Amino acid sequence: QLSGGQRQRVAMGRAIVRNPKVFLFDEPLSNLDAKLRVQMRIEIKKVHQKVRTTTVYVTHDQVEAMTLADRVVVMNHGRIEQIGTPNELYHKPATRFVASFIGSPAMNFVPCRLEDVGGKLNVRLTDRLAFALPPARAARYQALSRTDRLLLGIRPEHIMEARPHAEPGVEPFDAVLDVTEPMGMETLVYFTLEGGQICGRVSPNAGAQDGSPLRLAVDLNNMHLLNEVTGAVL
Repeated sequence: QLSGGQRQRVAMGRAIVRNPKVFLFDEPLSNLDAKLRVQMRIEIKKVHQKVRTTTVYVTHDQVEAMTLADRVVVMNHGRIEQIGTPNELYHKPATRFVASFIGSPAMNFVPCRLEDVGGKLNVRLTDRLAFALPPARAARYQALSRTDRLLLGIRPEHIMEARPHAEPGVEPFDAVLDVTEPMGMETLVYFTLEGGQICGRVSPNAGAQDGSPLRLAVDLNNMHLLNEVTGAVL
């Protein structure tokens, strides 16, 4: 007479009270509704902090992986792509698969190339749009070939509304918004660049409207460059 979600929670409770040396959880929250999943994530974390038993936790939900894990193993078709802490995977992904899987909304990827202009290193996205790289990033990418096929990876939170006094490495540009998604504390904005859809996060007071132009800025201090062919983060 128990529902699927109730059976899952009972099974977890039965495993925990046996006090084993290792837990193996295979998507234990998959049958729960969204609200209950959040509650159970908190409960599982509380239990782990109290019991301190080694736990191998299999999930397709990156939020569960990020919030519950001490270390995350990201697998793709049975192959390990990267192992690290949640923060390492989020801020220093090793491959395009990891970069796109960790984080919601997903990281944006735009075809680009490097070019030398007036002693500075630029990343060029389109014929009309190029950004000067901050010194630390320029030094990191200086040795790369100017003819390589590259991807610029940038997370939505690093594309925001332009401000009058931006910090170094934050480059402004103009975009025409296709769609906006008001989320309350922030607004997600979507626009098209070189045929691909790009997502940014702006303040709810930024004046973002569907079909309207908006002055945005990209924070290149948090950019990633990827090899377009291999998917490796450079």
